[in-house]
Amino acid sequence: MENLTKDSNTDEVPSKGNGNIKNVTDLKSKFSWNQTFASLKHYNYRLWFTGQIISLFGSWMQMTAQAFFIFELTHSPAFLGYIGFANGVPTWLFMAYAGVAADRFHRRKILVITQTIMMVLAFILAALTFTHHVQAWHIIILTFFLGTANAFDAPARQAFVNELVSKDNLINAIALNSTMFHSAAAIGPAVAGITYAVLGPGWCFTINGISFLAVIYNLLRMKFDNTPKKVTSKSASRDFLDGLKYLRTQKLILRIMLIVSSTTFLGLCLTTLFPAWAVGILHGDATTNGLLQTARGVGAVICSLFIASFSKYIFRGKVLIAGLVSLPIFMILFSLSSSFFVCVIILVAIGAAIIAINNLANGITQTIVSEEFRGRVMGIYSFCFFALMPIGALWVGTIAEHFGSPTAVLINAIILFIFSISIWITSPELRKIN
Repeated sequence: MENLTKDSNTDEVPSKGNGNIKNVTDLKSKFSWNQTFASLKHYNYRLWFTGQIISLFGSWMQMTAQAFFIFELTHSPAFLGYIGFANGVPTWLFMAYAGVAADRFHRRKILVITQTIMMVLAFILAALTFTHHVQAWHIIILTFFLGTANAFDAPARQAFVNELVSKDNLINAIALNSTMFHSAAAIGPAVAGITYAVLGPGWCFTINGISFLAVIYNLLRMKFDNTPKKVTSKSASRDFLDGLKYLRTQKLILRIMLIVSSTTFLGLCLTTLFPAWAVGILHGDATTNGLLQTARGVGAVICSLFIASFSKYIFRGKVLIAGLVSLPIFMILFSLSSSFFVCVIILVAIGAAIIAINNLANGITQTIVSEEFRGRVMGIYSFCFFALMPIGALWVGTIAEHFGSPTAVLINAIILFIFSISIWITSPELRKIN
């Protein structure tokens, strides 16, 4: 195993037979739990992992409960899109400069501040719900503030991983981040559905608020060298423009960002329709909505663990392209299904495809990018994800309002399929990345 590891710590195109898993037996021989969880040997990453998985569990409970709560209040698929749009507007306003902040200031301090703000917002929503004063416009405003905190949180969080592990474990750490995110996505929505049905949405919001304490506490426990950030006389605008100039020289990263933007706009917005799908197509309730989210999370966890275990032995570019091509195919099948069991199976596959795209896109970008520009590049990368998700939510919610949810999913899937085939044909350099 040591020889295999040493031969695989590079992103150069391998020679024939190196790093290419030929069959299932070869794959099994390379599996190791030590490799799967290699990043956990780092003290700071262990703290990050345990704190984040608790916090993310609460976040998924709130996201699932809030979406269904909004649908109960308004009975409008379009309003689901409005909430997603309100969450994303701050991304357009602030995330570019948030990337500059992630390069200028200590990322841990940024994360402590943003996570604390998110905690307070969760408690405010819980209080409004328990006192029966909550209205749809309250949720839109709170969602906007949550999006603002997330705009500064995302670039710092993406770049922070590089400070927690050694370089040879960076891809593994990114894969484990996805594993914990989607493990929470698999469990949180199901628990949210049950909690919502038994105790009401207020308790889902309260649990989310409490869960932030875990990540804040663990961030404060981390140990770093007290290295001061480099002082610069440049303005934030100048720093941001320097980041854009650097990015223009990175053609592969730009291609990856195009992929992330397209799959976010056309693919991830599928989750926006889950409450309407649960009620209108499957004739279910809050529990059904939670189980749909859980199914997607299960597929994502399976794929994340695969990448964490075998990232050093697979052609990451080929797996990314495979996920990109398969996602719209699964979406088409989902749009044609009205069976709960079939929808769940397809969503497991959709979850795996999405994580194959996003996890490997993130990992390849973080491997290529210069440390000097890491925060700014990841800020722009996060912009592609968070800025286009609400636009996609507004787009798909509006189509669903006028033509029905299945038609909205089918239209997005056809457009995404055409895009994915064009990427497969025109990106041989991406397919060669190991």
